[in-house]
Amino acid sequence: MSSRLPRGIVAPGIVLGATALAGALAFAWGSLVERKMFTLRRVTVPVLPAGAEPIRVLHVSDLHMAPWQRDKQSWVRSLAQLRPDLVVDTGDNLGHEEGIDGIEAAFAGYENIPGVYVNGSNDYHGPLRKNWLRYLIRHSGGVKDTPADLDTARLERFFRDGLGWIGLNNAVGSLTIKGTRLDFFGVDDPHIGRDRLDRLTGLIDSQQDEETLDEDATDAERTVTVGVAHAPYRRVLASFVTHGADLILAGHTHGGQVCVPFFGALVTNCDIPRRQVKGLSVWRHAYRSAHLHVSAGLGTSIYAPVRFACLPEATLLTLVPAER
Repeated sequence: MSSRLPRGIVAPGIVLGATALAGALAFAWGSLVERKMFTLRRVTVPVLPAGAEPIRVLHVSDLHMAPWQRDKQSWVRSLAQLRPDLVVDTGDNLGHEEGIDGIEAAFAGYENIPGVYVNGSNDYHGPLRKNWLRYLIRHSGGVKDTPADLDTARLERFFRDGLGWIGLNNAVGSLTIKGTRLDFFGVDDPHIGRDRLDRLTGLIDSQQDEETLDEDATDAERTVTVGVAHAPYRRVLASFVTHGADLILAGHTHGGQVCVPFFGALVTNCDIPRRQVKGLSVWRHAYRSAHLHVSAGLGTSIYAPVRFACLPEATLLTLVPAER
């Protein structure tokens, strides 16, 4: 009497076994290897006035720092050797209640580099255990804000007083770099409803009124406007474009974090189209447009420590004159 199973039963079993093995190997790769493969991307953005000197901008985001992540701290610290002209940090720096120690270690050596920053939700709230399937089914926009349980004040003191960076949480600021004036405006994290887009118009008008008194026509022609936010929700991007942004920088999406080769991100964790989940693109609204750069970020939640087909990254953007 034969003990063989019918062929119709064996084949599905082999397929299921192979699928489970492939999934386990992919998870092992993503959690043990790829999430630590920190990568520097280089991108050129044609946004400066004619004749302007190139400006190199280091865009970092979503470090989700925990105190034991020494490899990440060391890698970020090494980026100071690039000598960027400007650093833009688009939030979610903290990933643990003691993550601020790691952030201070990571940015040691950045004291003489101009910078701007905004906060993300994880700069206020520590990570929570979540069902991963829920993340894959829909984005979690409209999350209710709750009282902060992380040391946000210390984080901002370090950026503002320790590094001399400009905070752009529902605020404006300006820097002149290599002869080009950069006007910034930004919002606190839209993902938890901390953005105040209604305040931007008044802030920008006041900034422009002050500039009009201080500069001549030549200075005005050499001004570039940059919008900064953590989460790139459509309403925020539309408002930034309406307010005259030439370049918008954001993070939050993790580039999808777990992607499918040759397909891309499954989710964006906001309402931005999947094709714009990371990298440089153009955002258009009401017959206006701006360059948009979304960073895939450098970290993950400590409760979801995996990346697949989506390397952790920082980006060195070289701003150059636009072709007219």
